[in-house]
Amino acid sequence: MESVAFIQWCLEHLNYWTITLLMAIESSFIPFPSEVVVPPAAWKAAAGDGGLNVYLVVLFATIGANIGALINYFLAKWLGRPIVYKFANSRFGHMCLIDEAKVQHAEEFFDKHGAIATFIGRLIPAVRQLISIPAGLARMKLGTFLLFTTLGAGIWNTVLAAIGHYLSKVPGIETEEQLLEKVNEYSHEIGLVCIALAVFVVGFLIYKGTVGHKKSVTK
Repeated sequence: MESVAFIQWCLEHLNYWTITLLMAIESSFIPFPSEVVVPPAAWKAAAGDGGLNVYLVVLFATIGANIGALINYFLAKWLGRPIVYKFANSRFGHMCLIDEAKVQHAEEFFDKHGAIATFIGRLIPAVRQLISIPAGLARMKLGTFLLFTTLGAGIWNTVLAAIGHYLSKVPGIETEEQLLEKVNEYSHEIGLVCIALAVFVVGFLIYKGTVGHKKSVTK
């Protein structure tokens, strides 16, 4: 988690514009946890605090995630692999918690799963923020990239918002600090849920592909 002062600022200034901005930061190469943004916003929406609507929280969080993903996509597309890896090995890259191994892992994940990796990757911790880089390096079609990124980010933000909404009804959680402590406790479970979703989607696509192939062979 980030410093207490910055987290407090985020909690005190949560509106649709700051949600979009913070999620754009989270989705780009700058390290920032989405758990600090979406669950508290959904929690406030459920409590009727700040004039927020939980559905709009998910919408604007997803818009922000798309903006951050597009930043990574176009930077990778325009700069190319040598400069991307040079940045990953630089001091500033390390300050952003990026290194060559992480970029290489994201590339391998993209190469293994193809275009659908931009959807699956959005649901997997440690891959989410970087999966846009190999998509840009591969010059993936922009429309397809945006479609899969929106779907993946939308599911992730919906899960986070559902947790924030649920915690608004849990006794003993009356302040933002208590909420963040609870969200931090659930962070591991959040990752497991999203990984399970990704596995389900991959399995479903493989099944559909197998059935479709068998039908085409029998014709």
